[in-house]
Amino acid sequence: MITFGIMTLTMESENSYIKEIASLAESCEMEVFRFLPSDINPHTLQVKGKRFDSKAQCWLESERPIPSIIYDRCFYGEDEHSKQCLPIVSWLKSRNDITFLGYGLPNKLEIYKTLRNTGLVSYLPDTQSVSDTGIILKELATKKKIILKPINGSGGYSIYYLKKNDKTFHVKTEKHKKIISRIFPNEAKLLQWLKPLINQRDFLLQPYLELSNNELQPFDIRVLLQKSVRGVWGELGRGIRIGSTGGILSNLSAGGAVIAFTDWLSSLPPAKGEYIRQELDYILTNLPALLEKEFMPLFEIGVDIGIAKNGSIWILDVNSKPGRKVLLQTRPDLKEIIHMKPLLYGKYLSGTDPQERKNYYEKTLSH
Repeated sequence: MITFGIMTLTMESENSYIKEIASLAESCEMEVFRFLPSDINPHTLQVKGKRFDSKAQCWLESERPIPSIIYDRCFYGEDEHSKQCLPIVSWLKSRNDITFLGYGLPNKLEIYKTLRNTGLVSYLPDTQSVSDTGIILKELATKKKIILKPINGSGGYSIYYLKKNDKTFHVKTEKHKKIISRIFPNEAKLLQWLKPLINQRDFLLQPYLELSNNELQPFDIRVLLQKSVRGVWGELGRGIRIGSTGGILSNLSAGGAVIAFTDWLSSLPPAKGEYIRQELDYILTNLPALLEKEFMPLFEIGVDIGIAKNGSIWILDVNSKPGRKVLLQTRPDLKEIIHMKPLLYGKYLSGTDPQERKNYYEKTLSH
């Protein structure tokens, strides 16, 4: 029986998603084994983890060789355990005897630098790294409204909206599903707050885009793209995420709601709806191949797309470890397919010779 390895940073991470996959594994003649990178013994190449017992429908402690097929669901933070696991995962990805469903993407700035040299450049907000507070003040002086995002980040964490008024500065963020707003009376007070913030982590800066609906709720389109059993890219589904009135985030972790894409599209004038549909198809058809040409092979991509009030369309984020909440809420009929797809693609990969997989992967790279 094929062992399908799922790797996370904690044994509590994505429990329901992983259990749904594990419960379907036997039907694919596979067994799911979940583990942490830090539990690998580098001398014996054995790893302690948990295998799913399909008869008892529960997890059992187990120790075995590192699985040759791995689904990476590690979400890294600034903590010590994340820093410990990163080099271990890099080592695993360099091994010829181990194949990952997807090898992940670099940070947001690297993705931007790659895509700006492609036919998708017109869909990218101007993006630059923040090396000092002078860059922020300069952009505020010309644009009046900007957004700061962590270069490495997900779930809407530490995203800040900054606005320059005549004399004051307005800063807004969202934490624990609440909008937090502050007014700084002058530039000196703003800098006093900014300096420790940008010293804590690396940020990128973008112009603020008016991506809210008529109720002043931020919204975007979340699309899930995945490879088929034979490794061909296709769209699994899309939905609309809507945030709080006056907020800056549509992320579900920030308290956002979800509506079906078809319901939202049918509420638009037909000509506008058709224009948006065509633009989305162009972006989503071209994006996976452009990313795989420059980076390592992928299995799935979550794409966040914003529609501004002036009708312009923007690629807001590309995530190689997307969640499924949007799809599960808007398309519950896809539940089994969503949980079966990683297994089927893993089985396809396991059925090919490791050298054949390596040659295939090398062909997808441009360097």
